[in-house]
Amino acid sequence: MVEDNEDVKQAVKVYKALGEPTRIKIAMLLTEEKNLCCSDISGKLDSVAGSTLSHHLKQLTECGLLKQRKDGTYMYYSVNKDIARKYAPYLLE
Repeated sequence: MVEDNEDVKQAVKVYKALGEPTRIKIAMLLTEEKNLCCSDISGKLDSVAGSTLSHHLKQLTECGLLKQRKDGTYMYYSVNKDIARKYAPYLLE
């Protein structure tokens, strides 16, 4: 049975975002450690430059997989568990 069109579009966005290994690593990291800022994530993923990391975080946020919260000048990221549970449950295992 085909789900409604919005679910299909959301699934495509999530799977497309997770189609890049660095983004999967970011999502997995954020399931283990919540509310990390860009510099914290960068410190834990040694091989990712700051501008590239910002691009990856934007992709993951736009597809709904990550939530962001601004505190002062910092943006903190965490996994949107509802979206992860529905489209990428392996991240929560």
